[in-house]
Amino acid sequence: MSTTDDLRRILDRIDGKGYPAYKDIRGEYQFPSFRLLIDHVQGDPFAAPSRLRVRVPQSVAGYPSDTFTHRSPPVTGHSPEQAGQSRRVALADFLTRAFDAACSQVSGRRGSGKSGLIAIDRPGQQILERTSVLVNEDAVEARFVVGLPAAGRRVLGHQAAGMLCDDLPRIVESTLHFSANNRAALYRHIQTAEDADWLREQLADCGLVAFVADGAVLPRRSGVDNRPLRHGAVPFQSPASLRVEFDLPNAGPVTGMGIPAGVTLIVGGGYHGKSTLLTALERGVYNHIPGDGRELVVADDGAVKIRAEDGRAVSGVDISPFIDSLPNGTDTRQFATANASGSTSQAANIIEALEAGARVLLVDEDTAATNFMIRDHRMQELVVKEREPITPFIDKVRQLYKEHGVSTVLVMGGSGDYFDVADTVIAMDAYAPHDVTDRAKGGDCFGDTTPRIPLARSLDPSKGRREVKISARGVKTILFGTNEIDLTNVEQLVDPSQLNAIGQALYFARQHYMDGQRTLPQILDAVMTDINRSGLDVLDRRRVGDLASFRRYELAAALNRLRTLRVAEQS
Repeated sequence: MSTTDDLRRILDRIDGKGYPAYKDIRGEYQFPSFRLLIDHVQGDPFAAPSRLRVRVPQSVAGYPSDTFTHRSPPVTGHSPEQAGQSRRVALADFLTRAFDAACSQVSGRRGSGKSGLIAIDRPGQQILERTSVLVNEDAVEARFVVGLPAAGRRVLGHQAAGMLCDDLPRIVESTLHFSANNRAALYRHIQTAEDADWLREQLADCGLVAFVADGAVLPRRSGVDNRPLRHGAVPFQSPASLRVEFDLPNAGPVTGMGIPAGVTLIVGGGYHGKSTLLTALERGVYNHIPGDGRELVVADDGAVKIRAEDGRAVSGVDISPFIDSLPNGTDTRQFATANASGSTSQAANIIEALEAGARVLLVDEDTAATNFMIRDHRMQELVVKEREPITPFIDKVRQLYKEHGVSTVLVMGGSGDYFDVADTVIAMDAYAPHDVTDRAKGGDCFGDTTPRIPLARSLDPSKGRREVKISARGVKTILFGTNEIDLTNVEQLVDPSQLNAIGQALYFARQHYMDGQRTLPQILDAVMTDINRSGLDVLDRRRVGDLASFRRYELAAALNRLRTLRVAEQS
């Protein structure tokens, strides 16, 4: 195998040549303490940067097994496999953040285009499984990108040698070696994630769909800064009637508000914290880093945010439980449109979430279609039921729980009619929750949902001469071939790398499971099973470092928003 010196000699030799000469460095190089793998070399200084990996053997990295498997003795109520998953993901997240910080110190412009860039997938406030760093009993592997330096379009070989042969070893040794890490911070990171995972697993057995710890800081700094509010935030305190206590594996006893299964209403005046609480529950399906304020705000993993989404495409969805007998005779049992209204889009969003297996619906009236949520008494007198095709959500929400076991958490500020169907009512007053269920208390069946069968031919990832062209644009858009999948209103996506992974998962599902026989739930089951068994790398043979974990619900949401999607006709 080639060595560090070999790499340096190649870079010296190609110094000053045309940029394509960088292709000569592709391959593997043995450094004193790690192996460097150069998987892809960019063809131009302005193109996407080169993809590299470093692999440090555990004999050098030295991470104890309890940092990426499970602690001993095992945690009660948490299988060794579950604990190992929590710790492995959290350790990889910690190392990704450390690697990113080290890259920021040495990365800088060294010529034209992306010259001088050294970067790894940058995490946010959530701890997600990623392909940026992989850890097992054999090695620690980091995947990152490098902008190979150039003057115009000529190789700056000596500067590249400084980046790869001098800067990179310093980054690796200061971040991927256990001895170089802050031991206390590393274990705190791991234990915070493990406690949150353990807590989330206890919810169903305790009859809960969510938990908010006393002392949690829910407000964020701004709409574009997801870090906790620095000044003026009111720490969360549960009302006594809803307070529950858990004994966490690492942090010990913790108290907080448990939100019971069923129909829960969150009410209160404007700017008193209703939507802030709901947003925290939306993000409670993910673990959070220490110091985030929401470390112990957890929600059932099957919680899905629902909203109206005017203009989205809908493909063959049975929305008849909510909308039927349209004036133009449209069949709402296989409803399709390229431009859904607020009410039809919200109905489709609910049915699609149920089809994907959602167990909890999260709804904020501010982003819901008013005519879908409720019809007041005066409107019912003016428009008789026989002339109104929409059955409002208020008439279905209890049946949804009784017949399908699907709970709902609603934020409402303008309608008291939901008090009659709520099991629990929480009033927010100056960010303090109060249980007002007793004060607030003063149909028909829901219907069945029909799984659809997506057709592979309606998913075309090609663009121009490229058979597959898939990429993400922030957390809002997936570019799938010549189509844009707009995920602006899928509010539980938090990281661009999730969209990268979802885009690849759509193509993976098309290639392996869309056979014209499998239903959408069966396809989701198969894809998620493959990921759980083999990791995110199963989605992309290139061994990229910018994929992050996602849920089946967001994968289904992306597929459902692909405007070319077609489903098999059902008899």
